[in-house]
Amino acid sequence: MDQVLTAAIDAARAAGDIALHYFRTNLTVETKADRTPVTKADRECETKITEVLSARFPEHGFLGEELGERPGKVAARWIIDPIDGTKNFIRGIPFFATLIALEEAGEITAGVMYAPALNDLLYARKGQGVLANGQRVRVSEVAELRGAMLIYGGLKDLKVRPCWESFLRLVEGTARQRGFGDALGHSMVICGHAEVALEPEVKPWDLAATKILITEAGGRFSDFAGTDSIYTGSAVISNGRVHEAVVRILNKKL
Repeated sequence: MDQVLTAAIDAARAAGDIALHYFRTNLTVETKADRTPVTKADRECETKITEVLSARFPEHGFLGEELGERPGKVAARWIIDPIDGTKNFIRGIPFFATLIALEEAGEITAGVMYAPALNDLLYARKGQGVLANGQRVRVSEVAELRGAMLIYGGLKDLKVRPCWESFLRLVEGTARQRGFGDALGHSMVICGHAEVALEPEVKPWDLAATKILITEAGGRFSDFAGTDSIYTGSAVISNGRVHEAVVRILNKKL
């Protein structure tokens, strides 16, 4: 394993230890300007991640959910979500994860997804595939939407957006649907347990690690319009085989 992945995994595990220290304790919950929750645990986790990575890559920059952007001296930066699934974390639900990705010259080249309460670790380096808990994983081979499992997050997030009718058509066109959401839902597609996950409103730190994990697992990533970007606010994460069908439905006018 190269030094980039080693550092990212070490940082994710260190953050995971902090998250577990606070998990299912009486934490004070604050509300940020974007109306999302944040806790002391989120901030401490991100601080620890930046400390670990800065010690090994002092010239790299950072973009994190809680601490914002810190420019580096080279065209490389770490994109961090210290606790993806904070609402689950707050409610004592173990479906939360630390997400860390390395972006070099605008391209995501490494990613780690670590769910400490489940002891579940996925990681990828460009061109090297994906390992989940030491075992190589691939997306599923389901080729038709009618045989696919559709993963989504909050129904209200979908219902208040123009994609709601398209989502209902996807529900009708798929074999089964589950509301896992966040990194857990993404990992279902990455590991071949589901075929497509939708994210109608997301930030770069929600998607950076997922993007390389899904592509290295043989799948595909885009926004709802089909654009290959983590910066446009939506995401389709799929096994690749059903991707075009999903994007067509999302963009079909009634």
